[in-house]
Amino acid sequence: MFTGIDEVDWASMRHAYGSAKDVPGLLKGLASADPAEREIALDGMYGAVHHQGDVYDSTLACVPFLFALAAREEVQERAEIVELLVSIGGDGELPEDGPYAMARTAVRSGAEVFERLTGDADAAVRGAAAGAVVRFLDEPAPVLGLLRERIRVERDDRVLLALAEGLGFLARHHPGHAAEAVRLLEAQSAPPFGPGLRLAALGQLAGCAPDRLPADLVPTVVALLRERSAHRPVAPGEPDRPDTDTLVGRLRRLRPSDEEGAQLLRTLHTALGDRVGDRIALLNGQLTSPDPTDRCNAVWMSMGLIGEWRGDHTRPVALIGTQLSTEDGRLLAAATSVLEGLFELAAPAADDLAALVTRRPDLWVQPFERSPSWLGGPLKALARCGDPRAVPVLGEVLAGSDVPDELGRVVRHLGQAAAPLAPALRERLANVPLDASDAYDRAGPLLMALRELDDRESVPLVLRLLLGTPEDHRSRDALAVEGLRTLGAFGAAAYEAIPVVRGLLESESAVAAAASLWAVEGDAELVLPVLLRALEGEGPGQLWAAADVLARMGPVAGPAVDGLRRRVGASHPWERKSVACALWRIAGDTELALPVLRDAWARNADTRVPIAECVAAMGPDGVALHDLLRTELAAPRRHTAPEGYGMHDVFTDERLLDVCREALRDA
Repeated sequence: MFTGIDEVDWASMRHAYGSAKDVPGLLKGLASADPAEREIALDGMYGAVHHQGDVYDSTLACVPFLFALAAREEVQERAEIVELLVSIGGDGELPEDGPYAMARTAVRSGAEVFERLTGDADAAVRGAAAGAVVRFLDEPAPVLGLLRERIRVERDDRVLLALAEGLGFLARHHPGHAAEAVRLLEAQSAPPFGPGLRLAALGQLAGCAPDRLPADLVPTVVALLRERSAHRPVAPGEPDRPDTDTLVGRLRRLRPSDEEGAQLLRTLHTALGDRVGDRIALLNGQLTSPDPTDRCNAVWMSMGLIGEWRGDHTRPVALIGTQLSTEDGRLLAAATSVLEGLFELAAPAADDLAALVTRRPDLWVQPFERSPSWLGGPLKALARCGDPRAVPVLGEVLAGSDVPDELGRVVRHLGQAAAPLAPALRERLANVPLDASDAYDRAGPLLMALRELDDRESVPLVLRLLLGTPEDHRSRDALAVEGLRTLGAFGAAAYEAIPVVRGLLESESAVAAAASLWAVEGDAELVLPVLLRALEGEGPGQLWAAADVLARMGPVAGPAVDGLRRRVGASHPWERKSVACALWRIAGDTELALPVLRDAWARNADTRVPIAECVAAMGPDGVALHDLLRTELAAPRRHTAPEGYGMHDVFTDERLLDVCREALRDA
């Protein structure tokens, strides 16, 4: 297995953490009789030699030895080694030159090993090899024949699932051979095959031949899921699996209890893509399953649906709420985590959240030994959806000894219903030691909360922060900006702060001071020179911050128009957005502003909310950009959602939709 390993100059090679001289030990560890040593070695391969999918010269040098390990029957957990080789070889969508292409070539050169392993005595190895042959054997016709033969003789359900996945991959990547692959998948999607394989085949058909799916797809899938759950085999024990504190070990512990079922339904959901109605109906079926494991998988899958796609999610969110009454720890944690990220969209689950918060005070705060406590998920979710029942509970948390710093961040979602919390928030702010290293982390959320509550009684406390933070504090500027924003939000009611704010016009926080002073005092002569200087500066965020203040000033900021026009071609779309909005608000310059706003909208999705707000403020002047708003409202996918699964910024996307609707309604 290791012939020639000592002849390789590993010390001259690199991996993610420097010299690769430790790689021979990792390779030999993969063949160890000790399961803990094997897991540590595999963790090292993924953590250093193939760190986050990267390929180094040492990665390439490992490939022949990994193939040798995979081919030896006495080596334990060869399936994991095959999966590592597949990962090193990549998905075919990486660069055609450089180390990634070299890695793909290296894995392809040994692909006949994968072919032999499709008939291995170890079912796990056969399953991993099935996924490898479709990716790395050169000719699709022999691969299709191999898959057909393996389906005919295979008796292990897990391997049959892998073969179905291989057929789907082949159909998607080799259209000339897709018809036969689809025919085989159609056969697997019907009786007499079992529910798991039928679900797998339907998921693959959804991705490569959606026109061949049954018309009654959702009820068919729900029925198959329940049939599978009723006869789900107990997962085989793994007595030799060590409980190591490795990445591999932690990932294994985080896997769902029915990982296979989760993958089957995840594949189908992903393939259905923008068929949001079908996916919601399917999710509803999953969430009403009598099996708590199925419901847990469904809750996690809802993250990909609700977080990525717009639609009427009322029913699935309400069903997620019903899971909060469970005694199943995994299911409760899943439901809480999802609802926590939904903000106002969690409202259909508010009654269930409130009941859980009342029933489980132990969940109000999540303590950590070596870091600040966090606000517990159920209470955070209840507050974020704007339910006033969170207010008295937050008050009790504020009165306790363990108060999470992030509590202040949820107050904004409660509006004036949270006004009774203001005295306790002020007390917390008054007790923040300004020389503490975490002063910003503690004071920032409190300032945010107090300005959201328009708590003008906190002005003296803000002044304490501005005047009392040590000159050499690493967060002094950030604290000053947050304090100045808070004073600005209070407007003329913060008049007593004027001398202090004026004194900061020459500081590192000059733009924030100018913004605050304009809101409090309204003296254009004082703030314009500061903002004009910022327009010409190159500091991070200075241009758009200054432009945003000038926009709020409106026509009295006329002396800034020439400077704004010079910066309208700024490098970052966010800066161009701010400059364009300022030009319209100050000078009514739609000829220059509208094309810039359109371009920024297309180039950077993060600019869309403020651009939509600007267009709404423009009234008739913004009609030329209304097509952007209508297109956004018609789009099924959230503007904040990148490719892939996961909960994304639902709050921002819902805000964008609200602003677009308001702008078009008032047009």
